[in-house]
Amino acid sequence: MREQTIAALDIGTSKVCCFIARVSVDGAVTGENVDEISRPRVIGIGHQISKGLKAGTIVDMEETETSIRAAVDAAERMAGGSPIHDVYVNISAGQPSSRVFSVEVDVAGHEISQLDIDRVLAAGQENLKEEERFLLHSRPINFSIDGVPGAKKPLGMYGEKLGVEIHMSTVAISPLKNIQTCLNRCHLNLQGVVLTPYASALSALVPDERDLGSICVDMGGGITSIAAFRDNEFVFGDILPVGGNHVTRDIAQGLSVPEAKAERLKILYGDCLVERVPVREQIDIVQTGEDGRDHAMTIPRSMLTSIVNPRIEEILELVRDRIVECGLADSVGRRIVFTGGASQISGLEELARKIFSADVSPELRGDFHVRMGRPISIDGLADATAGPVFSTCAGLLNYGAALPGEVHYRNAEKPKPGFLTRAQSWLKANF
Repeated sequence: MREQTIAALDIGTSKVCCFIARVSVDGAVTGENVDEISRPRVIGIGHQISKGLKAGTIVDMEETETSIRAAVDAAERMAGGSPIHDVYVNISAGQPSSRVFSVEVDVAGHEISQLDIDRVLAAGQENLKEEERFLLHSRPINFSIDGVPGAKKPLGMYGEKLGVEIHMSTVAISPLKNIQTCLNRCHLNLQGVVLTPYASALSALVPDERDLGSICVDMGGGITSIAAFRDNEFVFGDILPVGGNHVTRDIAQGLSVPEAKAERLKILYGDCLVERVPVREQIDIVQTGEDGRDHAMTIPRSMLTSIVNPRIEEILELVRDRIVECGLADSVGRRIVFTGGASQISGLEELARKIFSADVSPELRGDFHVRMGRPISIDGLADATAGPVFSTCAGLLNYGAALPGEVHYRNAEKPKPGFLTRAQSWLKANF
């Protein structure tokens, strides 16, 4: 057993977070499952208020660079002072697209070889050849032999036709280049880039949920992301441009308070359910008056809840509509896990159960089981950093530790096989 150090960098709308961890590796790492590798043990943590980003997109390079440097420096000092060079980073920008393709190739009844598997996977990726987008993740969901699905490992089997259902996630190239440029300015190398909902789901879903089928919803500051797993494979990812910051702005506008004070009110007194708040309960706020000075006043807490409730309800309804539109309820089951900073608003779990019930949403054709999620499969997190706010960063560590055999920011092209290699492959495929 040997130990290696990995680093994860969550570049979010409201915060930038860096985790440095050690993971035990036994020989060559070939696992494609997070649970096959030892749990990462966090040795360094750094987080900083995010500046220069809007809805997950870099809008000010210098401010983003400053936030990254501060977070990484804090994590390095906690980890012992040794500088990190390679990081796994999440991406929310670039209009992420998640698509599933089904392709089939002829194997002429002979034994299915690795060459045949590579051929059918390459045929699936041909669907994206003409698109000017970057391929982030490319994973086979399941294989089929002669039209019969469910073959997880077709190598060595026999059949006339080999098919595959393959999921691919792509993003626009420009936002990815901005992230890489920002990291280069901080003297960091982009070792791997992961779609934000994928990373959050790796952290918040337990192994049985990923295997049987579940949906993970990460409610962040500027975005809300959706990820779906089935048969332990990532099968869908999407991002909605609304999050907890929109609730904060609604409070600031509705109560005429600065955004910093509105954020505090949301955290301390915000609630998603009006009926849970006592009618006579009062809270103190500080408003900005006409003369530009601050004025203290008292309002019913129910007034604050009446501002929070509609926006959270709108976000949950957008998530529900996306799930219905993509048919996820039928394909991955009826279990949904909420994580992310905005999921900590009091009453969200009860409101989500209401929104995701057949009584309120008959189009779901059944009730969803709802639970709240936080980072799992990670050791060494302090109580302050073990909450749902840090699910994405913890998921990046899970991803880096598992080293799944999938496409993720691959610059180097594979060398073309020589004549003897091609000849051997042809003979094996035809005789």
